[in-house]
Amino acid sequence: MADTVPAPDTTDICLLLRAHAEQSWLLSRVLPLVRALERPASLEPEDHGTAVAYLEVLWLEAGLRATGTDAAAEALAQDVAHRGSVLAGRARRYLAAVRRLRTDVDRRVRRLTRPAPGVTAQETAGS
Repeated sequence: MADTVPAPDTTDICLLLRAHAEQSWLLSRVLPLVRALERPASLEPEDHGTAVAYLEVLWLEAGLRATGTDAAAEALAQDVAHRGSVLAGRARRYLAAVRRLRTDVDRRVRRLTRPAPGVTAQETAGS
């Protein structure tokens, strides 16, 4: 039987990678579309509905990425061995910055995707 080297516990690195991936997704995929939708002149009127629908799909995927990041944060929180490490501290600070970005983008996405005043949920679902 071959000797195996135990794999190091990498919860801090996992969180750093997850947070970085989520931040990159928000900055490269979601925010450019949010900015375009916030400037009505940047899109043709007939493209607005398509852009909003695409934003909703991107935001769903962003939610899945956020879930993965939060799971990695929970794993690090449970990891007693890395609790006081320098890398774990940096990972938690990075996570805090990504969560602030996530909250800001969420506010903007909700504003852009909410139904127009006076539109019922049934009308929205039927369109």
